[in-house]
Amino acid sequence: MSDTHQDTEYGAFPWDIPATRPDRPLSKAMERLYSNYITPRPEDNPLFTSFKYTRISGFDYGAEDGRVSRRDPSKIICENGKYYIWYTKRDTVSAPRGAQACTETIPSTDWDLSDIWYATSEDGFHWQEKGLAVGRPDKPKLGWRSVCTPDILVWKGRYYLYYQAFEEPSGLKGDHCPVSVSVADSPDGPWTPCGDAIIPNGAPGEWDQFSIHGPYPIVIDNKIYIYYKAAFGDRPDYLVGNGVAIADDPLGPFVKHPFNPVLNSCHETTVFRFGKGVAAFAIRNGIESNTIQYSPDGINFDIAAVTALMPVGAGPYIPDVFHSEGEGQGFTWGLSHFCDHDKPDTKFSFLGRFDCDLRNQMPRSNIANNTEIKWHPDVCFSQSLPEEIKKARAQQARQHALANHTRDKQ
Repeated sequence: MSDTHQDTEYGAFPWDIPATRPDRPLSKAMERLYSNYITPRPEDNPLFTSFKYTRISGFDYGAEDGRVSRRDPSKIICENGKYYIWYTKRDTVSAPRGAQACTETIPSTDWDLSDIWYATSEDGFHWQEKGLAVGRPDKPKLGWRSVCTPDILVWKGRYYLYYQAFEEPSGLKGDHCPVSVSVADSPDGPWTPCGDAIIPNGAPGEWDQFSIHGPYPIVIDNKIYIYYKAAFGDRPDYLVGNGVAIADDPLGPFVKHPFNPVLNSCHETTVFRFGKGVAAFAIRNGIESNTIQYSPDGINFDIAAVTALMPVGAGPYIPDVFHSEGEGQGFTWGLSHFCDHDKPDTKFSFLGRFDCDLRNQMPRSNIANNTEIKWHPDVCFSQSLPEEIKKARAQQARQHALANHTRDKQ
């Protein structure tokens, strides 16, 4: 059947976009619109959202010279009439100086020589730092070099903080560490470390042999699913993927799923129950970055929405994250971290708030309907060419123009 005959038989595609697939031949792009996504219009897709950002108060960064840093916020929980969050805090004698210049007091990276602190808030915008939650133990115990990137699980009336536990400066051989856990009867502590690797690294040659990062527990079918990330492959040709380990008890044993990695693109881990399945952020790294993905079983994910300006290290407030009953209702806000990458000598991270509309309900809010991101020009020009590449391309352009001029005169 020729293309002309198709046009004659079916007519042109309708101006009013059908909500369901029309009975007609479609291009691959239009076929995807109906087969790959919940709805053809992003405004009607409950897993599409844009993101808005707001500075928050209550945290002191000193002279902003890189000595004080806060990053990697956990999920937020609501207890005792307050919102609680845990995060990586570094308060060191200098900004990070790299693996070759670090010492027992000078950090190698932004998350080296760090501890886990916590803060509370009544409204999510104004925070009060409460103090240390989990500190570094004495050498040579697990985590003596740094404890960082925490996340929280509430299970049968007890509280579990999972976090990365470093035994060497990050960057010395890589970013190598396992995950450990501390337990408390109150969100205010005191926290008792278990002292062991709760999710050990993979065997030599396996994708997660060196790093188990960003532990992120949720509850699915009354089991504990801890999603984590690992960077695998030699830099700079490497990927960051997400895997999952599952247990019946917060202290394990955790069994890694045989399909790991379950996400081929991501950086930090942000996963949440949504409807009858599980949704996940895939940000920054990989061929499917800047997407929100969905899985009916928490293992097999497909792209559900494409968006922009996704929060880095997102710690959302998800009211039903530790429940298995009913459909997952999603969330609308959380904290994330920001870092000024243009100032390597004073590099530090700070916390801020993001808002979105990832509620499992209709109608959508103005945040969800905002499909056009209006970039300030400085955002684009901040991604400028390095000076040496700019000079090389200018020289190439001059040579090309001269060659064209010479050829035209011949």
